[in-house]
Amino acid sequence: MKSFLTLMFSLIALPALANEGGGAVHNLTSTPLGIIALILFVVAYMLVILEEKLHLRKSKPVLMAAGIIWVLVAITFNALGEPDAAHEAIAHNLLEYGELFLFLLVAMTYINAMEERNVFQALRSWLVSRGFSLRVVFWITGLLAFFISPIADNLTTALLMGAVVMAVGGSNQRFVVMACINVVVGANAGGAFSPFGDITTLMVWQKGIVQFGEFFALFLPALVNWLVPAFIMNFMISREKPEAADEAVVMKFGAKRIMFLFLMTIVTAVSFHNFLELPPAAGMMLGLGYLGLFSYFIKRHEQFAENVDPALDLSVVSSEGEHEGFDLFRKIARAEWDTLLFFYGVIMCVGGLGQFGYLASASQFMYHDLGAFNANVLVGILSAIVDNIPVMFAVLTMEPHMSHGQWLLVTMTAGVGGSLLSIGSAAGVGLMGTARGIYTFGRHLVYTPIVALGYAASIAVHMLINAKYF
Repeated sequence: MKSFLTLMFSLIALPALANEGGGAVHNLTSTPLGIIALILFVVAYMLVILEEKLHLRKSKPVLMAAGIIWVLVAITFNALGEPDAAHEAIAHNLLEYGELFLFLLVAMTYINAMEERNVFQALRSWLVSRGFSLRVVFWITGLLAFFISPIADNLTTALLMGAVVMAVGGSNQRFVVMACINVVVGANAGGAFSPFGDITTLMVWQKGIVQFGEFFALFLPALVNWLVPAFIMNFMISREKPEAADEAVVMKFGAKRIMFLFLMTIVTAVSFHNFLELPPAAGMMLGLGYLGLFSYFIKRHEQFAENVDPALDLSVVSSEGEHEGFDLFRKIARAEWDTLLFFYGVIMCVGGLGQFGYLASASQFMYHDLGAFNANVLVGILSAIVDNIPVMFAVLTMEPHMSHGQWLLVTMTAGVGGSLLSIGSAAGVGLMGTARGIYTFGRHLVYTPIVALGYAASIAVHMLINAKYF
């Protein structure tokens, strides 16, 4: 029976063998199992797009597709006599996801902790008390997203600014949608001119293709990428001022120190990579340790304060009606698990398709037939549909012969292209979770032509001011 199955799947793989003319098989795109894998991914992504209509969490279809695709990968490699290849491939993808997962989990935990300490409520109260209109808040959050993202990652920045947008915008859904788009574009653009502002820029930097200081040549193109759509949407934002709160919101004990610890966590993550050559996720986990120890201090302080003055109500009330202190693990439990599992599904789906040769084939076609400029522009568009990490990985693996200016171009397009769709970047996906039911794929799609104008303008500016690199 086993020999029969091996023979059957070997016959399935024959078209790829014939195409390669013998030797190692790298292109399995024409095999039935490869085609089934691609169809599964497309169907899963269609269900993600229709999340608003179907009310099906986005993580569920991609989790199913990822599992089945890797079953097909394992069957294919076993039939080709390479049983260990599938294991090595999935282990590599799991490592990539594990680092991303830990990084995001810590960032989300800090966001939840700051929210519980009334940081964002206090910021909203401050913005209202300053008399800022929705239009001014729109510009403030976008500007902060652009300049914080190069230091932190684009997802953390988007989650921070998204929380402010939700707090200030309230029930004004039109404002929330446009402000979220503005934050996504700003965060992605800001990350494009920093070697650690986005995972794709980090990959290019680690590869040694673009040096640290050369990334800053992308500052003006990235700024234009954000400014153009922001300027257009500016005229669609109301000048109304949010209704003033009845009383000022005061941050709870330890709020400022948690903000400082979050900043130190980001510094630790960057230092782990820059100076110790360790994964940034390891630095983030150390930062979680900072918060863990400080959460113990908060809990002891609140217990002491309640004992001294029982009238004070500083603790959290549980579902059973009992008072509980500040608990780190409750903040971890409140992470956006749908988003975290969605990333797992996407990374594993695309990684599985890469084993069938789809990414390599696409890159081969792009750089040999379309030319470097057209291919690099297309990379940005593809990164809005498929995760930009595997797309950029495929480009780096091929190492096409092109000028330094073209390498800078693809670095930028891979980073900012994800702003074209809400599912095109970690920032967009994260905000879909934060502003669930308000900022959706369909509502972002309405403004995609405006975002595309910024995308085209940034490319034009890069070609103009960075001509010396070509």
